Amino acid sequence: MNTVGLRLAETLKIYPPFNTLTIDEIRYIISGTFVINIEKNKSVFNINDFLHDNFYMLASGTINLNILIEGEETMINKVIPGGIFGLRPLFEKSNYLLNAFAREESILFAIPVSTFRPFMDSNPEVMEFVKQRFNANTISPSSGISSGSEGVARINFDNRKSEIQYFQNLTYNKSPLQCSISATAIEVARTMTDNMSDHIIVSENNLPVGIITDADIRSKIATGRYPLDTSVKNIMATVVTVAENTSLAEAQLSLISYSTTHLCVTKDGGNTSPIVGSISQRDLIIAQANHPGIIIKEINIARDNRELKQLRSKLADLIQASLVKNIPMSHINAISGEVTIALIKRCVEHAILEMGSAPTPFAWLSIGSQGRKEQLLLTDQNSILIFQNVAADQYRSVKDYFIRLARKVAVSLEEIGFPKSPNGYSASNLLWCKSLEEWQKLYTLWMLSPGKSKEASTIFYDYELVFGDAKLEEQLTDTIFANLKNNESFFDYLGNDALRKPPAFGFFKKFNVEEDGIHKGKFDIKSRGLLPFIEATRILTLSQNIRGVNNTYLRLKELAVVDKKNSEIYHRSAEAFLTISKYRAQNGFKNDTTGQYIDLDSWTRSDREKLKAALTTFKELEELIKDTFKLTQFS
Repeated sequence: MNTVGLRLAETLKIYPPFNTLTIDEIRYIISGTFVINIEKNKSVFNINDFLHDNFYMLASGTINLNILIEGEETMINKVIPGGIFGLRPLFEKSNYLLNAFAREESILFAIPVSTFRPFMDSNPEVMEFVKQRFNANTISPSSGISSGSEGVARINFDNRKSEIQYFQNLTYNKSPLQCSISATAIEVARTMTDNMSDHIIVSENNLPVGIITDADIRSKIATGRYPLDTSVKNIMATVVTVAENTSLAEAQLSLISYSTTHLCVTKDGGNTSPIVGSISQRDLIIAQANHPGIIIKEINIARDNRELKQLRSKLADLIQASLVKNIPMSHINAISGEVTIALIKRCVEHAILEMGSAPTPFAWLSIGSQGRKEQLLLTDQNSILIFQNVAADQYRSVKDYFIRLARKVAVSLEEIGFPKSPNGYSASNLLWCKSLEEWQKLYTLWMLSPGKSKEASTIFYDYELVFGDAKLEEQLTDTIFANLKNNESFFDYLGNDALRKPPAFGFFKKFNVEEDGIHKGKFDIKSRGLLPFIEATRILTLSQNIRGVNNTYLRLKELAVVDKKNSEIYHRSAEAFLTISKYRAQNGFKNDTTGQYIDLDSWTRSDREKLKAALTTFKELEELIKDTFKLTQFS
């Protein structure tokens, strides 16, 4: 095997499901594998495209997987390096149901289905992993349809839950009209008229048998096809049933797939389960108004700060509803992160429209919690601005433009609900608006001489591009990772910083609460709970040379893949972090605060024990850092 092929085999061996195969098996699989370079915003495949002969593994970059909802693209998953996608050719014969496009310049391994399938079929572990990935990236109900009795179609989504279901709450009619199979058409018509309903569910013992809509009355009774006293059995249509936790996307797909206008909601989605509600097209139209994709679309065309402020309030409602429905925090953070980025981006666009085009390319980066997409509401403005290097005689005028731009953006963000950073970590600050060369020098100084600069803060290593030239962000990232090589003092500094956070517990494992001030007696869940996980995860991620993953939860999941020896620690830590995050979010919404300070006395014993268990998990990360790094100089 040539050097390139050997390198590819060694790369694949790191990631699942290939890590369960021998190197010889991997070599065989990649005999027909080829490398594809995808430019930014270019598609790998689109909805309704014929299936490829390959599936794909992402070597570098980012691939977004999108679905169309009412003509609008909504992301259901994001593929990061090491991830596989485009798996439909392994399981289905139908065309692609998603759009896959490069969010940035990306490199893919196109792996032939024909050479991979035999190993998948003969290896249960490989099969299970690939099935899970396929299910995670799939929302089509086509392969989950089973026939029910009495003309009832059941759609089983149990194994088809994509991230999109967490992106939207769906409110529906919890007390739908019902009639018995023995009722007549005229009885049903009168009942529907008296209750101002456009449909009625035909049922027996609260189990769905069929459905009658206004359209059925018009086409079958008003036309004279059936007499007024005909049995509903003759005019009812097949009823499509879905589970009570059905999402907007799933409901919409059901209506389209079955060319129907109404759905019957049952306890478990089947026809042998009690009726608990109904969903109409009108319900979906109402739900669309608060869909994240729609909110982002409205943000992108918002004309002023007043409109942006209203849209931010929609985000607040969406997050609060998601918390009530017990939606996973990882998905809530993803929603909030994307909408927040859209809001900031629109503020930057407004400022540019007012000031005129920028004199040189630039990049606006969110840093800290915004950069990690871990903020909910009441979050500060944390940002930096990088502009392209310019000649010395142009520097002053160019920087002046970007400072004025950043200050306009800062004012707008404050008006729509993002307060200024109390630490001044904002692009509107002269310190944090620099040329690429200046930023590269500053990061080099911070990293090669850690602890010597008062300006240095670990939040500068967590950033997300909001607006502008992605190449500037990439060049800054290249500088950071170049400075990591053989840099023991930097990891020493970060490691000690991570372990220096105030402990969550005192003697007898009691919660450490504030001893004085306005928060006396309350527990600081941010400083004593979240920050230790954030700081520890950051240093471990940097030490493993993991790029392009900023979110703490996703960093821990990626660490579990890269560092298999400690994968269980990372998985436990990831779930613990989400638990702590959720408690903070719930506390924030309950008290209209940031949620940082919690009155544990008002909590149930069960919740206190759950929080304590989650916080205790950090000890494993702490020991891992102590074992991994030489923590001497800054101890």
